[in-house]
Amino acid sequence: MNSLSRRLLPSTNALAAFDAVARHESFSAAADELSLTQGAVSRQIAALEEQLGALLFDRSSRHVVLSQAGRTYLDIVGPALASIRAASLQVMSQMHRTTLNLAFLPTFGTRWLIPRIPRFVAQYPDIILNFATRIGQFDFEREGLDAAIYIGQPDWPNADCTFLLEEIVAPVCSPKFLQEHPIGEAGDLLRLPLFNMASRPDAWNHWFKSLGITAPVPGGMRFEQFSNVSQACIAGLGVALMPLFLIGAEIESRQLVIACPHKIKSRDSYYFAAPKVRANAPAITAFRDWLLGEVSREFDPHAIELLTIS
Repeated sequence: MNSLSRRLLPSTNALAAFDAVARHESFSAAADELSLTQGAVSRQIAALEEQLGALLFDRSSRHVVLSQAGRTYLDIVGPALASIRAASLQVMSQMHRTTLNLAFLPTFGTRWLIPRIPRFVAQYPDIILNFATRIGQFDFEREGLDAAIYIGQPDWPNADCTFLLEEIVAPVCSPKFLQEHPIGEAGDLLRLPLFNMASRPDAWNHWFKSLGITAPVPGGMRFEQFSNVSQACIAGLGVALMPLFLIGAEIESRQLVIACPHKIKSRDSYYFAAPKVRANAPAITAFRDWLLGEVSREFDPHAIELLTIS
């Protein structure tokens, strides 16, 4: 760097001293702000003036007053220093923040998880959450995801699986459909349109078996997501086995009603999964612990008698 370049790039200490004195119009107040002695601030200003070849302050007054050159310099340097401070703060903040890329089931995410996320954000403001929807198991590394909430068994290869909650299902339909198709006993459902979920192809057989009914279950419409099957039920097209905790709003508003009071526990449960090599990472641990707390706060294992089918 040549001598002219050095003159055009004063030290940040000198610039900070100049900015502080100009704002406070006081060497002593600037010294307090910068945790320096008044003499040290004066030396920084003197060195800066020598480097620029201009007087930045009018020393003929009893007060610290910017000269014309000082005012011109402050108009440019002041915003530049503010930008540098803001950039430094942004980088420092990012260094203390962690990103967690989480996959979840679509309906579970929109109906149950997302409404509760503000509590996590309030508790862990330094963890940035990114969300993706996935159904079934996948490769964490290939997908660029850190953890997942899924339904199934705790058999995800090379993953640490933490049990979250069981799923209680019951047959539901629209009030109009039930009025037009009265159901006196569970077997009456066999003559009605029964919806199926792609992720739970054997759900109806499991439900009828729990009642000792072994008759073949007729085929019906097949759906990928619960949001679609619930809308089909509301439209009066048939009956579906639905997780009760995901359709609380529809039950409360009577868009859906229980078609048959027999409730059972699904064969599969909800789990939180993370790669074993990162299962104890701080962000993953924080989210897992928070999630378990939310589940325990809402779901009382003794609130409903569960029927387990072997």
